[in-house]
Amino acid sequence: MDVTFLLAQDQPPPTGASTNPVLNAITWAGEHFIGLFNEAGKQFGGLVTGILPTLIVLLTFMYAMIAFIGEDRVTRAVQWSGRWMITRYTIMPILAVLVLTNPMCYTFGRFLRERHKPAFYDSAVSFVHPVTTFFPYANAGELFVWLGVAAGVQKLGESPVPLAIRYFLVGIVVIFIRGVCTELITGYLIRREGKTDVFDRFDAEYAATATGGAK
Repeated sequence: MDVTFLLAQDQPPPTGASTNPVLNAITWAGEHFIGLFNEAGKQFGGLVTGILPTLIVLLTFMYAMIAFIGEDRVTRAVQWSGRWMITRYTIMPILAVLVLTNPMCYTFGRFLRERHKPAFYDSAVSFVHPVTTFFPYANAGELFVWLGVAAGVQKLGESPVPLAIRYFLVGIVVIFIRGVCTELITGYLIRREGKTDVFDRFDAEYAATATGGAK
């Protein structure tokens, strides 16, 4: 009886198992290493059959609309929207993000006076997430932010559309507030640092360029 008990205690571990913790760690790392890429491949396959076609169609549609309307007219619309504060920090950043997408949308600041460029950037950069609700192509690299929120809402059995509408509209309000605040702060800093003459000269150069372009 004692011999049988000792033999049972000395039996080797099951096939495929090991009592070596180092070998077990290496085996676990190898299995999960390739598993990481397998899951990434499945995720990519889901994107190819899911959001990517939508992004491509939306982007093609937007480019077709720009070609139909004309780039010159779009440019004039952007320049027009930069004249007044309410449109400078609502319509202008929206057009910039929709037409040029992130990050090229910030180049529309060239149509503004130097004193207005920081505020325009602030409003445009604050809109690159709300825009993904209905125009995901405009900031496809950060689409996961909205998709994560929408997935949670859908998991609760609710439609994400009402939330998307609110997110988009609140985004417009926020970019306007941020633009106005940044413009006021920029003006204060210009006066505090004694750069009023410098920016007045910039404004004169901008006006001369705009007049020359109009001719």
